[in-house]
Amino acid sequence: MTALHTEWQDAWLLAGARTPFADLGGPLGKVSPIDLGIRAARGSIAKAGVTPAEIGHVVAGSVAQASFDAYMLPRHIGLYAGVPQDVPALLVQRVCGTGIEALVQGATAVDRQGAGVSLCVGAESMSRNPIAAYTHRGGFDLGAPVGFKDFLWEALDDPACGLSMGGTAEELAKRHGISRAEVDAFAARSFERALAAREAGFFDDEIVPVVSETFSREGLRDRGIALPRRVAEVAADTHPRPSPIEALAKIRPAFGGVQTGGNSSAVVDGAAAALVCSGAYAKGRAPLARLVAAAAVGCPPEIMGIGPVPAIRALLERAGLRLDQINLVEINEAFGAQVMACSRELGLDEARLNVHGGAIALGHPLAATGLRLALTCARALRLRGGRYGIASACIGGGQGIALLIEAA
Repeated sequence: MTALHTEWQDAWLLAGARTPFADLGGPLGKVSPIDLGIRAARGSIAKAGVTPAEIGHVVAGSVAQASFDAYMLPRHIGLYAGVPQDVPALLVQRVCGTGIEALVQGATAVDRQGAGVSLCVGAESMSRNPIAAYTHRGGFDLGAPVGFKDFLWEALDDPACGLSMGGTAEELAKRHGISRAEVDAFAARSFERALAAREAGFFDDEIVPVVSETFSREGLRDRGIALPRRVAEVAADTHPRPSPIEALAKIRPAFGGVQTGGNSSAVVDGAAAALVCSGAYAKGRAPLARLVAAAAVGCPPEIMGIGPVPAIRALLERAGLRLDQINLVEINEAFGAQVMACSRELGLDEARLNVHGGAIALGHPLAATGLRLALTCARALRLRGGRYGIASACIGGGQGIALLIEAA
């Protein structure tokens, strides 16, 4: 099996923060992903007690072109987070694995390129996905179809295999004999765990509230966040809600099989950020975890959701570890049947899987998800006294990515 491996001798996850994840068209619906990223970056820097002048690299990602200045996303996030102007910025994109890829690139810059501290960010506005056309630059032919389409919806289709992303989950459900009732039960547990985690205050330390504010920097034009009228702040995820199996069972199928809007990942807006540093910088501080290694692999597009399986296997083989030595595993819940298929194929004890809920309950803002998974995993390891954790995601088009962390 071909796998892209990355290992680090000296890379530490110092601290991180995320915005609340808000439902499609909700209170964050008109906010640029760049501004969401700036908010998460500033929150992460504050939590770490880092001076922005000490940051030596910025790496950020966003999957959709959700603003006209999307090309400058990592640069603008860095600048308005206070990073020195001479520090370079890198844009990364590995679809649903973008957040993990940002950590991979940030850790590599620290471990091998002398960055000292990397600022890693994933930001996504699903609400601002455009209604787009790619064929009208030269005008409109008389009587010809007008090609404007909903980018958010159309991007769910993979023309290589002729399936939607939901269709690939249905294919996994068929191959693994996963029933609608089983998927609904998995989803209900995701909601239960997320609600229990919120009630216990688990998310309080990783969420930074979003308010209307201006981001200023000398020599640059102001930019910022303007929330809807009568919304003073967004301080908590909006999607988690009581969702018993009986309620989920009433939702109609979205792709002709077991997947529905209730047992698939929620469509949300949000951003997450983290700081990766060297051991020398971490000395005397309290880092969340050591970043050990990562693996990225390809898999068949028609079962893209199985990607975490070969990625995790490759990661464990290279690290010389067994799955039973991994205390906690976070696999993105793109679709209920998809993550269930991964769990079954790995032989993973689901008591160790997504212990604080997953994207079915919390939402999946594409580029931000991987960072959330890593932060959640690191914080949960510390809370439970575990040693090793893995954060992993499937990737549209047929890939998987996995990150191995060790408790600090």
